Amino acid sequence: MLNLSAQKESISSYNVITVNYKHNKKIFAYAEGQLRGISDYSYPDYYEIKVGVGYNLTENHKPLIGIGRYVNYKNHSLEKEEFRVWLQDIYDIKVGKFKFENRFRAEKSWFYNSLKDEHSDRIRLRYRLNISMPLNADKVAPGTLSAMAYDETFFVVTDDPLFARNRVFGGFSYQIDNNFAITSGYLWQREFANSGNKNLHFIYLGLSVNIDRTKSQKKDLPDLD
Repeated sequence: MLNLSAQKESISSYNVITVNYKHNKKIFAYAEGQLRGISDYSYPDYYEIKVGVGYNLTENHKPLIGIGRYVNYKNHSLEKEEFRVWLQDIYDIKVGKFKFENRFRAEKSWFYNSLKDEHSDRIRLRYRLNISMPLNADKVAPGTLSAMAYDETFFVVTDDPLFARNRVFGGFSYQIDNNFAITSGYLWQREFANSGNKNLHFIYLGLSVNIDRTKSQKKDLPDLD
């Protein structure tokens, strides 16, 4: 294990699979699974599964509603379970080759701590600014390598401190073909608490799967010429 400071900070793993399904020009669905090794890089102690349905108000404006299950383990035993419902709004701004994605989330969570047999809940607000740019093309297409970076802030309105977390990512994405893309990079996360702050360092690996039903519908249209 690579130690980064006297606080025994270490490298953790952050693995993601995301599936985006475009039903038509307006309606889309989203599913994601995550597996993280926080205490030990090679041993997962956290996972989450979430799904959502969204609507394209415009090409650059995409609200969504989602639900998810989130589970933490400690010393190889179940520690905490979470059920979450959230509302999300994404608004993209494109300037030249740069894409600025503004993502807002409002979350309501219900927790059960099995070690303490305790129930609790939380309301949290999040904002993420993600900036991306294709490096070897004018726009993202198969074979495109892109650079990206984001900063995300977390505010818990039901707890103290209000500013609970900051997450910063930097990395690269490669569009393999029209359906698959991979992303890798470094993610730094700082947790704020009255008992003391904590830093987490992740190696991020992601796979994105895009399924566009509208393209198959166009192919099936009869030739009227």
